[in-house]
Amino acid sequence: MEYRIEKDTMGEMQVPNDKYWGAQTQRSIENFPIGNETMPKEIIEGFAYLKKACAVVNNRLNRLDENKTMAIIQACDEVCEGKLDGNFPLVVWQTGSGTQSNMNINEVVASRATEILGEDFRIRKLVHPNDDVNKGQSSNDTYPTAMRIAFVLELQKQLFPAIKLLKDTFIRKSEEFKDIVKIGRTHLQDATPLTLGQELSAYVNMLEKAQAQVEDSIKYLVELAIGGTAVGTGLNSHPKFSQMVCEVLNEQTKTSYNFISHPNKFHALTSHDGEVFLSGALNALASNLMKIANDIRWLASGPRCGIGELNIPENEPGSSIMPGKVNPTQSEAMTMVAVQVMGNHTTVSISASQGNFELNVFKPVIAYNILQSIKLLSDTMIAFNDKCAVGIEPNLENIKKYLNDSLMLVTALNPYIGYENAALIAKTAHKNATTLKEEAVKLGLLSNEEFDKYVKPEDMTYPKE
Repeated sequence: MEYRIEKDTMGEMQVPNDKYWGAQTQRSIENFPIGNETMPKEIIEGFAYLKKACAVVNNRLNRLDENKTMAIIQACDEVCEGKLDGNFPLVVWQTGSGTQSNMNINEVVASRATEILGEDFRIRKLVHPNDDVNKGQSSNDTYPTAMRIAFVLELQKQLFPAIKLLKDTFIRKSEEFKDIVKIGRTHLQDATPLTLGQELSAYVNMLEKAQAQVEDSIKYLVELAIGGTAVGTGLNSHPKFSQMVCEVLNEQTKTSYNFISHPNKFHALTSHDGEVFLSGALNALASNLMKIANDIRWLASGPRCGIGELNIPENEPGSSIMPGKVNPTQSEAMTMVAVQVMGNHTTVSISASQGNFELNVFKPVIAYNILQSIKLLSDTMIAFNDKCAVGIEPNLENIKKYLNDSLMLVTALNPYIGYENAALIAKTAHKNATTLKEEAVKLGLLSNEEFDKYVKPEDMTYPKE
């Protein structure tokens, strides 16, 4: 591999000749050989949107000439299009402000912009990473801005469509199964009846509420730190810079949510409570998905020695030793994702608490964990929908058997013979392995006709006057 010499304020560095990055990026590569978790591409894209908007605004404020502005814009567009992939090698485990990643994008854009202007960036740079690409900015305000841009874009692009997909499937299934009466269960014990449609309707509402909570967090995420520069004072930035950058970002990204200048830049740099709010909403979604996945796999357990009220798609062999075994693998995958997201939320919460004085220095790990949570939740909901939920079917034979065998149908008799007499019937039937009807008649509490009149499972699935 051929190398060239690049310089920064710390001295000279050898940089691969085929890469656009410079000395600061190379210095980070050598100083932080930690893990395999590279800076998420969504952060790089967020930076590209931001650097483009900053160039546009600096030009409008007569702080950046037209040629440099157009070259920076084109370079940023190429970053978003993936044409410069391979030039962003830095790991998450770097400086807590994300300075090296900010300089990575600055160096790459400056080199490519120089090339666009007709000069070999290896020999001379017409566009400077700090003085031009980073004009009026600091890593301390650009990194939190880039990550919030990434969060909002990914929520719209990935998470919300995935929630809608799974929710719509459960809406259809709930309607399809609305007349199938089954036994309910609480405490892992028999309870009173409900319909299978009612049972699945809870999942619809879970997903609706989870999305509403995530959407509620966006009102904090659209407040951007840009313009705060180093400590929140806005040193070296124009007074109109922040507001103008937000306006340009809204034109570029065309999100459903308008970015605005954070009303208090000191808050924007030192605190990430908005990120904790988002992570908490993702954690709540993970909790609901854990519940849904566990319910489905319990109801589908068997096929002969479990509950077996639901049949789910058989996607792959479940055992390397037991022939014919099929497992609820989509549920298992989704519960593992849920556990990971719950762990990510703990990481984000602790990281956000570490805002010392004017700057939180856990920004990369916050960004990494939230973006991973968004990605994992989106992917698992799509997979669970396509490979499991759409294929859920009732096992009517088992549903009917459990319904008719349940002792908790006795609850319908409370208004007629009282709680204690109803309990006596249930306990006696359980002890003697007989039916409720048999014991009700034998105990002289009801006639056959009265029992049939009062105990109708389908009438127990809704309140009555």
